[in-house]
Amino acid sequence: MSRESQTSPLVGLSHKAAPMVMGIVNVTPDSFSDGGRWTTTERAVEQALRLVEQGADVLDIGGESTRPGADPVSETEEIDRVAPVIAALRARWPGVISIDTMKPAVARAAVAAGATMWNDVSALTHAPDSAAVAAELGCQVVLMHMKGEPRTMQADPRYDDVVAEVAAYLSDQAQAAMAAGVVRDKIWLDPGIGFGKTLAHNMALTAHLEALTGLGFPVLYAASRKRTIQAIDPTATDAGDRLGGSLALALEGARRGARMVRVHDVRATVQALKVQAAVANG
Repeated sequence: MSRESQTSPLVGLSHKAAPMVMGIVNVTPDSFSDGGRWTTTERAVEQALRLVEQGADVLDIGGESTRPGADPVSETEEIDRVAPVIAALRARWPGVISIDTMKPAVARAAVAAGATMWNDVSALTHAPDSAAVAAELGCQVVLMHMKGEPRTMQADPRYDDVVAEVAAYLSDQAQAAMAAGVVRDKIWLDPGIGFGKTLAHNMALTAHLEALTGLGFPVLYAASRKRTIQAIDPTATDAGDRLGGSLALALEGARRGARMVRVHDVRATVQALKVQAAVANG
């Protein structure tokens, strides 16, 4: 498959009128919300197609947990988890498939299997050749802010001005990506809610999302089922009990300019966005 045919489903993606919905499919045994549920190719593809039926515009396939405290997995193991799922899904669905990984080798294998977007929580900093590989692949790239690494990121994260620092970091990483050859129109930014941030940091970034949207790149907002919701509502100890908070944050992210929201609960989010749009349109 040529690079052009791989990336064609993404043409104009960030310029659609309504906020898009990215559905999450974790093919991992230890992800914080759905780990262990979709660990076979057949189950993962069934879940992915179920999310498409519910209204997902993009499917984000992940083979390594980035929850707080998570241990890394090898490139080989991660590829073995995600590549068969992406290939099988691509054979049945022509839409946008995203690979959620920090590793260039995994991104390369995923794009070869049919992925058309690279969602990188390290903002192309995990490996020296990350940006060069992104440019070579020619896919859409999500640059996310993360303070530290998943294993340690929630150990007392501190900022002088979280909004300014996150915006400056993502601006710098976008410039670095373009310098390496990544096309500007293929770059997305993600503030990294919950990645090396306290409740106060997460709320500040949400309330001032214009600091990112004002940089001129489409923004992906991802807060679905995260522990920041439990920090607000201590009764929501189980990730599955955070639907209300997830919807509230997704709607707020969309209202403040996010072009895409990354969620577990696709059907409810799509419905909430439709109602929000109807209200906005009078």
